[in-house]
Amino acid sequence: MMTSFALFFLSIAIIESMAGLLGTGIILAASLFSCIRSKTRSPYDMIMVSLSSSRFIFHSWNILDLFINIWHEHYYGEENVGVVSNTVYVFLNYCSLWFGAWLSVFYCIKVASFTPSFFIWLKQRIARLVPWMLLTSWLCSFTAAIPFIWDDYALQRNFTAPQPMTNSSAVRTTWKDRFGLLILLCNASTALPFILSVVSSVLLIRSLWMHRRCMQHNASGFRDPSSEAYISAIKSVFSLLILYIIYFICLLLLLCSDFLPLSDEESICVAVLAACPTGHTLVLIWSNPKFREQPARIWHHINCHGRTAST
Repeated sequence: MMTSFALFFLSIAIIESMAGLLGTGIILAASLFSCIRSKTRSPYDMIMVSLSSSRFIFHSWNILDLFINIWHEHYYGEENVGVVSNTVYVFLNYCSLWFGAWLSVFYCIKVASFTPSFFIWLKQRIARLVPWMLLTSWLCSFTAAIPFIWDDYALQRNFTAPQPMTNSSAVRTTWKDRFGLLILLCNASTALPFILSVVSSVLLIRSLWMHRRCMQHNASGFRDPSSEAYISAIKSVFSLLILYIIYFICLLLLLCSDFLPLSDEESICVAVLAACPTGHTLVLIWSNPKFREQPARIWHHINCHGRTAST
C-alpha cells in the first residue's frame, strides 16, 4: 500500500518530469531548427538532437509510468506490462546517460586547450567521430536493456507463483540472489558514461580555469569580460558534473538496494532521478543563448499566426 509520503514524492517527480519535458522540448526545437537552417549538420547539433529527443521520450514515458503507478498500484504485477515498462525505461535512461557523456566529451575536445598529440587528433576528427559515437550509444543502451526482458519474466513468475510462507524479507533476498548478475551489468553499463563525463568535465574545468587565470593576469582590470565568460562556463560545466554525480549515485542506490515497490525510499530516489535530468536541461538552456531565445521565437511565431488568422 502506497503511503502519503511516497505519494508526495511521486507527485514531485511528475512535476519535475513535466518541467524537464518543457525544457527538453525547447532544446529539441532549437536544435532541429538549427539543423534545418544550416546546410551541414554540426556535431554539436547532432548530439543535442539525440540528447533532447531521448530525454523528451524519457520524460514522457516517466510521466505516464508514474501516473499509472499512482492510480494503479498493481501495475507491475500484470503480465508483460512490467517487462515493457522497465525495459523501455532502462533503454531511454542509458541513452540519456551516454548522450550526456558525449556532450561533455565534445565540450572538452572543442574548448579545452591541451597539446598532447592524441587530443589534437581528436579535435581534428571530432566531426567524423560524432555519428559513430551516437550509434555506439544506441547499441550499448539497447544491449544493456535486453537482459531486463528475461529477468523481468522470471521476476513476475517469482511474484505471481503461489508462495504461502513467503514474507517481504524473503522476497527481497530471493530478488537479490536471482538478479545479482543483472545489477552488476547495470553498474557496468552506467560506469563507462559516468567515467567519460567526469574525466572530460574535470579536464575542461581545469583548462578553463587555467585560461581564465592567464586572461586575468594579462588584463588591466579584474572585471574583464573574457574572464567573466570563462567563470560562467566553469560554473555551467561544474553544475552539470554535480548533477551527473548525484544522478549516478541515486541510480546505483536504486539498483543495488532492496527497496520494495512504491516504498518511501524508492519514491525519494525516483524524485531525485527525475530532478537531475531536468536540472541538466535548465543548465543547458541557461548557458546557451540560442536555447534561451527559443521560447521568445516560438511565442512570436504563434502571435504572428494568430494575427494572420484573425485578419
